Amino acid sequence: MNDNHQDLDSLLNTLLGTFEEKMPFNKLLGLRIEALHLNEVQLRVDMREELIGNYIHKILHGGVIASILDVAGAMIAIANDFKRRQHLSPAERQEGLDKTGTIDLHVSYLRPGRGNYFIATSHIMRSGRRIAVTRMELHNDEKVLIAVATGCYSVG
Repeated sequence: MNDNHQDLDSLLNTLLGTFEEKMPFNKLLGLRIEALHLNEVQLRVDMREELIGNYIHKILHGGVIASILDVAGAMIAIANDFKRRQHLSPAERQEGLDKTGTIDLHVSYLRPGRGNYFIATSHIMRSGRRIAVTRMELHNDEKVLIAVATGCYSVG
């Protein structure tokens, strides 16, 4: 990675660290940023009783899975939009970041959400001036693939 991308990664981490600290729903889920780069986002959530959807099997609720994947998709969409704006001043780069929103989210649940913790990763598939398309995966602590998703987000 070149120095310019390292500088952008650093600034991006400063800006998007607020996802953990200032967004009440993310705090409720217990989302933590494991890695935040221009080309990849990794989020972690630890299994807790409050997140269980099936109390008999003690598996992660499907809505929690979708929410984690949605946040990961939005974050990579923002990161990619941030990269597209790298020629702008830091203040200009931040403009429009608050306008990111989910247009469409498709989740495929592949296995029951069993694990001690879960890692969501996201990558950009295509990005334009107004729309970003992302792909996300959710693995458990044993690296078993639990769910995959694609998302479409409005940006900037």
